[in-house]
Amino acid sequence: MMDKVFTQTPQKQFEFDANVAGVFDDMLSRSIPYYKEVLGLSADFALEYSKKDSVILDLGTSTGAMLLEIASKAKIPLELYGIDNSRSMLECAQRKLNAYGMQANLICGDILQEEFPKCDVIIANYTLQFIRPLEREKLVQKIFKALNANGIFILSEKVICEDKTLDFKMIQYYLESKKKRGYSEFEISKKREALENVLIPYSEKENKTMLKNAGFSHIQTLFCWVNFATFIAIKE
Repeated sequence: MMDKVFTQTPQKQFEFDANVAGVFDDMLSRSIPYYKEVLGLSADFALEYSKKDSVILDLGTSTGAMLLEIASKAKIPLELYGIDNSRSMLECAQRKLNAYGMQANLICGDILQEEFPKCDVIIANYTLQFIRPLEREKLVQKIFKALNANGIFILSEKVICEDKTLDFKMIQYYLESKKKRGYSEFEISKKREALENVLIPYSEKENKTMLKNAGFSHIQTLFCWVNFATFIAIKE
């Protein structure tokens, strides 16, 4: 379904409720530049670091697009897990998995509270930006501990620029790209208002420092487009 969530003034802050779940795939593809390419890139690197029966965990799995991308490309058996606190999102994910005849363990819960299995790969695409900064640092430490030796963490986030003038220009450029994807000025404005104090992005440097402080030894930017970036962090 096409995303029309913000064609009217929202009555609350942004939530991943049933209304959003029903249009979430369209929302992501139109709101996040190169979203499908990032999914493909994340899946390819996840599989590079996987072996037979590796455990791969997707945090904030939403409608299961990342799990489906990995499952469709995998040439070996894997154990796939997805955690999300939105039951509506997971219901969409389960329907998609069923439609493609693919298996994954979907867990409805808070990623701050749920116990993680030992993993070779953990992925969080556009998820940590919705976690409060103090809790975010603790979560990354939890991710580090859950990874096996030589495991990887793939992180995709909206990012801010430390230069305020350039940051403003990058945001404006991004908003113009949303208009080209069919969003009106009104929809863009109302979504920004709904996300105020809900989505809190870090700079690229802050994300890398957070990963380093958690114990990751090798951290690299895999992809970057204006104010969106994907990182890979390796646990030696």
